[in-house]
This record gives sequence, structure tokens and C-alpha cells, in this order.
Amino acid sequence: MSRETHSSERTDRVDGMPTFGLGTWENENPQQCAESVRTALEMGYRHIDTAQIYGNESAVGDGIAAAGVPREEVFLATKVWIDHLDRDGVIETTEESLDKLGVDSVDLLYVHWPSRTYDAAETLPAFEELVDRGLTDRIGVSNFEPHHLETAREVLDEPIFANQVECHPLLQQEELREYVERTDIELVGYSPLARGGVFDVPELSEIAEKHGVSEAQVSLAWLRETGVTAIPKATSEAHIRDNWESLDLELDGDDLATIEGIDRTDRQVHTSFAPDAWD
Repeated sequence: MSRETHSSERTDRVDGMPTFGLGTWENENPQQCAESVRTALEMGYRHIDTAQIYGNESAVGDGIAAAGVPREEVFLATKVWIDHLDRDGVIETTEESLDKLGVDSVDLLYVHWPSRTYDAAETLPAFEELVDRGLTDRIGVSNFEPHHLETAREVLDEPIFANQVECHPLLQQEELREYVERTDIELVGYSPLARGGVFDVPELSEIAEKHGVSEAQVSLAWLRETGVTAIPKATSEAHIRDNWESLDLELDGDDLATIEGIDRTDRQVHTSFAPDAWD
């Protein structure tokens, strides 16, 4: 997938998806969630990510409506939770999600995890039904390892547009990044600041001091340089702006080499239903 920058935007797009966005995990207070989405969109963000399990789809929809940005300019993604991945569950809960979001369709719909009620042969054709009905433009998956992606690609006629996974300088996902590059799947990185872990890494602090920026901006710039779409969560205007300003940071070769030399595998997301490859 080629990246191109629209003249009116600060972020590249891949097949219509801005390669930087706002995550909304744990943004559960309806008023705060709506306000943060509105703030981000008015600042220039055009990619908003949510999920059924976040419990905030209605608030996200309220924030989009309050911002007054034309719907066609906003790339909106949500995810079907693992309890609803049978065929009827996928269809019914997606319709409910669209109602909560106040939209006719989403730009990207993810399988949230390959877990619990997920069965590739049943789940994925239901996603294709939703594409055929115009309720989502693209099919995504989340927390998939290469062998999950292989199976999904065998089942689907539609392409997998994106795989959303935890990714940051402390969990660089080299194998997965190589796989999606070979198979033309976009990688979207959640928890791109390692849930605050990037602030305690000497290498990142040194780079941040060198450029006069925050460690958060360094992490987000590294993801951009490696072709990963980052969706940092933030609620305050200050944090939303600090993340946004990472788009102005250009890391040099020494910076990239230093970050790539961080030999750590600090996974922040641990669940009882994670893929077996994480064990």
C-alpha cells in the first residue's frame, strides 16, 4: 500500500486511512470522550479508533458530530468483540455499533481478537457480508499473529486491510512488521507509548533531549518512520497536541539505530484470551 500526503493534511494516508490517529481505549466518561474526540478533530486528526468493548461508541459519535468535520473526511474504525464473532453476532452488533456511532458505515471494522467465539470460517465471511452491504469499507483484524493472518487470508476473498497490535520501541514486532510488509497489510499500533513506559527509557530520553521534544513524540515518530500507523490514546488537549506535534519530528539515522538497538520485549497487554503465540 502506497503512502501519500494530501496537501491539506499533516499526515500520510494509506488507501484513505490517515497514518496517525486518536485511540479511545479507557476513555469511558461520555463527556470527556466526546470532548477529546472533538478536540482532536478540530486540531487536525482525521483517524478515530474505538471498539465495542470500550463502551464509548456513542460518545465517540457525539464528538464527531460536535466537531463539525464532514463525515467523509473522518476515518472511523471500530472492533467486534470476542463474544460476538459468530455470524449473527457480527452482523447484529455491527449494526448496533453504527447506530451508537450515528453513522451509516465505518471505514474499517476489526475482529478484535482471534479468541473465544472467533472461527475464521464463520467470522470472516460475516465481515465480507458487511462489506457487500456497505456497512464497512474495509476488513481489519487485531492481535493476529502471522499464522492467524495466514488462515484469515485463505478464508477471505476480500483483502485484510490492517492488523492492529501493540507496538512501540519496547515491543518492536519485527517479525510481524516483516510479514505485513510482504503481504500488503497495514500495521496499526496501539499502546504506542507502552502505557507510559517510553518515559523511562534512557535511549528515548536522550533522543528527546537532543531534539527538544517529549519521549512520546520520539516513540510516535519512530513508529511513523517504520511504517506503523500509531493511534495514541489521550484525553487532555495538552496530550492530544503533544502527540500531534510528533508529526513535525524527523529522526535521523543515528536516532533510528539507537531505538532499533533497544533489546526489550515489554508487552503491556496481558489477557487470558491472548493468542497462544504470546505464551
